[in-house]
Amino acid sequence: MIGQTRRVTGRRVPEEPASPSTSPPSSPASEPSISVRPANQQDGDRLAELFWRVRSQSVPHIPMIVHPRESMLPFVEEVLLSQFEVWVAEKADVPVGFMALMPPDQLSHLYVDRRYTGTGLGSRLLALARERFPEGIQLWTFQANEGALRFYSRHGFVPVEWTDGENEEGAPDVRMVWSPGVV
Repeated sequence: MIGQTRRVTGRRVPEEPASPSTSPPSSPASEPSISVRPANQQDGDRLAELFWRVRSQSVPHIPMIVHPRESMLPFVEEVLLSQFEVWVAEKADVPVGFMALMPPDQLSHLYVDRRYTGTGLGSRLLALARERFPEGIQLWTFQANEGALRFYSRHGFVPVEWTDGENEEGAPDVRMVWSPGVV
């Protein structure tokens, strides 16, 4: 459960109060493991649904999206999948998480379905973000999202800027930064 959007292109990162493990979540032998791959245009409708579901699951820790549900698919197709590097995590071909990166160093969205929070999936996606941006990463999360603040702090991010709600949701937020050499 991670996510929020800031300004027109979004600069929000969702949160995941997850385990610091970077290994894939364990699952019974009969269940497929979670795979992570680059997203493509065909993922648009499933990512839009996941985005909406995770944001809905995250209330009240983060505010609900201020745009109507029908705006999610155009946003995902025309903004996220067109302007960001998006990675999707799937279990049995069903999206259970995603992240959106914007060069040179922005982690703009990181969302994990509540059922997979705490399994290490958020840590796995964050490790991939570090591989993609080895010089450092910055992100925004809501100040009220204590789970996200703990999650990112455990992964070496430090708060560098606080606002009173200069975002679409009007909610106070914090910019956090990770630099190489920091655990």
